[in-house]
Amino acid sequence: MRQMRQGMAFCMAIVLILIMAACSNKDGQAKADATAEADFRVVNSEQGEIKIPAHPARVIGLSVVYPEFLQALGVTPVAVQNYQEDFPTYLQEPFKDTLKMGIAETPNFEMILASDPDLILAPVWWSGKDYDQLSEIAPTVLLPERDDWRDELKDIAEVLGKKDIAEKVIQELADQEAEAKQKLDDLVGNETVMYMMVMPNSLILYGDQIDRGKFIHTTLGLEMIPDFPAKDPSLSISLEKLPEYNPDHLILQLNNEDSAEVKQTYENMVDSPLWKNMKAVKNNQVYMMAGKDWFNLGMSPLANRYAIDAVLEAFEDKSK
Repeated sequence: MRQMRQGMAFCMAIVLILIMAACSNKDGQAKADATAEADFRVVNSEQGEIKIPAHPARVIGLSVVYPEFLQALGVTPVAVQNYQEDFPTYLQEPFKDTLKMGIAETPNFEMILASDPDLILAPVWWSGKDYDQLSEIAPTVLLPERDDWRDELKDIAEVLGKKDIAEKVIQELADQEAEAKQKLDDLVGNETVMYMMVMPNSLILYGDQIDRGKFIHTTLGLEMIPDFPAKDPSLSISLEKLPEYNPDHLILQLNNEDSAEVKQTYENMVDSPLWKNMKAVKNNQVYMMAGKDWFNLGMSPLANRYAIDAVLEAFEDKSK
């Protein structure tokens, strides 16, 4: 009888251990499931709600400006679509390990796959047609087209959970703009400024109805030449027409520093008596700016910050 009772007790102990183990496994699985779920977030996109990693580490921003938004928010993209061979000056160091994929109507899916992204961000107008293929590589969030880059930055910040950083970026740029505008007003006052781009066999003048010209004449408050047509965003003129627009100061860029045709147009211009007789030239008030560094001007806080510093430095150096 005693042996029987001991046997029954042993069996009951075994059953109890198995029950406890099963409960423990269920608790562990529940905790694992909860942890896994916490590693993801649900965000809104042009395709509806999308499940993305809570803390994405390898992000791709498609279009030539999304990478700059990411960098402004403290996220260096692993791969970018690049219009020019070299990154602008202000991105060369942060993007030193970023893969260049070039630019085309259709993204380079092979290179995107090789970059092993855990999140892809893109404006719907740029990548809507490629959504199915992109989403097979990684969760892909398509965002709406915006008229103001600040809204685009906020859209991306919303996805990444960095709204406070976006607001800080926008405010810091506004403060920088106001400070630069005041300094330039002290340096230049009401003297006229013309912004000109050298193209192959032509010259482009920018007014304040286009992003580039608006940056110079509205954001920085530099006085436009009086004869610029009010409703035209830009004017294409020949060298012979240049004396008709005779500013006190001239901001100058080459459309493509690597183009032999652009370089030749520039050399022909500066060798011409028409150029040498201009007021800004005779007074040494011509300011050469790097073209590629202004590619995203008016579309990105990083491009705007760099251009503000470049313009202010150029005018301050000439005033010494």
